[in-house]
Amino acid sequence: MDNTVKYIRKDRLGRLELQFLSYVQFKRLLAVRLGETRPVLGISALQEKKMLSRLARGGMIVRLKRGVYLVPPRLPVGGAWNPGEYLTLREIMRVYSNGRYQMCGWPMFNRYGFTEQVPVRVYAYNNRISGDRTIAGQGYTFIKVGDNRLGGVTTALSPDGVEMIMPAKARALMDAVYDWSRFASLPRAYGWIRLSIEKDRRLADELAEMACLYGNQGTVRRIGFVLDGMGLRGAWKKRLKAALRDSSSIIPLVPQRKASGPVNKEWGVISNE
Repeated sequence: MDNTVKYIRKDRLGRLELQFLSYVQFKRLLAVRLGETRPVLGISALQEKKMLSRLARGGMIVRLKRGVYLVPPRLPVGGAWNPGEYLTLREIMRVYSNGRYQMCGWPMFNRYGFTEQVPVRVYAYNNRISGDRTIAGQGYTFIKVGDNRLGGVTTALSPDGVEMIMPAKARALMDAVYDWSRFASLPRAYGWIRLSIEKDRRLADELAEMACLYGNQGTVRRIGFVLDGMGLRGAWKKRLKAALRDSSSIIPLVPQRKASGPVNKEWGVISNE
């Protein structure tokens, strides 16, 4: 068996806890369900429940949801374990029937350098669960969406070797316009778009594609108006125009502001930025 646990302080772990950790690490289990190790350890349901609660309270394992715990492959010497948001997201979505997910919101806006604002929560679009949770002291907001709104992602490895599923740069910009009410990202997102495209004109076509695939009519109109105002030429305009439905309605560029200002009839937008 793996003997990693012998380095953990004995005043924090009893014999049963040591047996449990030795077994799950030997089997290379990450997510353990209530009842899964009971037959192996030869203990009652009550003993198992108390053991897992003690380990979770001590920071040795992490409670993902009721009856499911995340166990480290190696325990930190003398300290509590923090699995990190990437491993936590991956494992909690596996628990929920291998749901699809991708990170979004302010952590991604910060990662791409749109803002220096340091995010305090982790946001994730997914097709299984919704709501706020706190796991291992970190706040998470799970945003349930349809499968058709998941995509436009890129992947990379975190420093500890866990795959990060993130929006591509154009998708992150589109999310900032589409989900403005959740992220309070307008009108700042328009500045992010302009600055990003000034640095890389190809991003205009990519942003248009993301708006058409994962946005809505309001997103298409607002992004079209902003790109048009930059005097750009390219396939982006044809792509956005093809996605627009005939409508006589007019929407504000910045929804939370008073809808007054010049009207752009081509995109159906009131310029109130």
